Amino acid sequence: MSLKFRLTILSFLQFAVWGAYLTSMGNYLASIGMASKIGLFYAMQGIVSIFMPAIMGIIADRWIPVQRLLGYCHALAALFIISAGYYGYTAGSNTDFATLFSLYSLSVAFYMPTIALSNSVAYTVLTNNNYDTIKAFPPIRTMGTVGFICAMLFVNFNGMLNGTFSFNFDNIEGFLSFQNTYHQFYVSGILGIILFLFSFSLPHCSINKTDEKKTLSDVLGLKAFALFKERKMAIFFIFSMLLGVSLQITNGYANPFIASFKDIPEYANSWGANNANALISLSQVSETLCILLIPFFLKRFGIKKVMLLAMFAWVFRFGLFATGNPGTGVWMFVLSMIVYGIAFDFFNVSGSLFVDKETNKNIRSSAQGVFMMMTNGFGATIGMIAAQYVVNHFVYNQTDINMQLEGWKTSWFIFAGYALIVTVLFALLFKYKHNRNEMESINN
Repeated sequence: MSLKFRLTILSFLQFAVWGAYLTSMGNYLASIGMASKIGLFYAMQGIVSIFMPAIMGIIADRWIPVQRLLGYCHALAALFIISAGYYGYTAGSNTDFATLFSLYSLSVAFYMPTIALSNSVAYTVLTNNNYDTIKAFPPIRTMGTVGFICAMLFVNFNGMLNGTFSFNFDNIEGFLSFQNTYHQFYVSGILGIILFLFSFSLPHCSINKTDEKKTLSDVLGLKAFALFKERKMAIFFIFSMLLGVSLQITNGYANPFIASFKDIPEYANSWGANNANALISLSQVSETLCILLIPFFLKRFGIKKVMLLAMFAWVFRFGLFATGNPGTGVWMFVLSMIVYGIAFDFFNVSGSLFVDKETNKNIRSSAQGVFMMMTNGFGATIGMIAAQYVVNHFVYNQTDINMQLEGWKTSWFIFAGYALIVTVLFALLFKYKHNRNEMESINN
């Protein structure tokens, strides 16, 4: 088995573990009476992203080879997510929030660092075997998104059986009813165990043994925070956090929103209402394709305009949710999924390239850590807590389904309005002059 193929399998499994529940967990939580707590579950991913990747990075650098630590983290994450699923099975509709939330939190505490660890494994293996990482890594990473999509569709499969594809596989339907149940945690856990076992087949990555004395600031990468002294970088990081607020909102609430249309007779039998996960998977398809457009857009328009495109895309993403429906307006949902690729990729990838270009090489990795901390850590956490307040107020405080639907529309318009304000402020405050020749190397 070739090195690149093994890394491709690693990437596929890495994101399949996440895709098994990330977009459908909200449905399960709503089904057991925890709709008002959805934001807390997704916010926990942001909270652990603030400190756990740094801790695991230090361990990988000093004591445990990164490919081994990757496997151990997946094993622990799988153990806790399977435990969450088993608890959901035994408790049924009487599931206790504190117990389920604790098991879930322990799982994501060990899963979230594996995103960085898997990238580190790939970069190390490719570099050690004289591959050009700029050319070799993107196709490998793209298969991660494919894995995410496959896991989503597998979890959604029972919805397909009950929707347009009306088969009478009663036993199979009962077994594959994952989109609204605790079974999705089992799927994630099983994939995590497979990845734990697969990690033993990965090439060895040496730890960095050195006698050089480092300060606590060096070890934790705190020197990168000195970048906040530069006005341009400070504004960039602040807006990274502000836009990071939008990152997890649709992951947490898109599925419950679309599925809620099933309670309205007009949409009860529509394909979209019964296959929310499959519909949302178009977002990941778009993400995969938009990665290929980034080099052209960066060279042609520059980082600021590309990031503005991403910000406007978030406005449309939320706005289309507010105005669409799974019936005659399903095209608006589909279009919302398409623009997600621009919203997510053009911001995250372009932002990462900007950080790489604007920072000194001795703090470059730490600066990337600050970027991720501001977006997926502070931004996503604040965003989900705020989104939970908005949705609870306008949606889950209502008992009438039609009033809930109006509440959903109001919530999506609020999110769109927020994204628009951030976009306008970024356009006015972030100063950056584009030089087309700076991005020439990206296309080479």
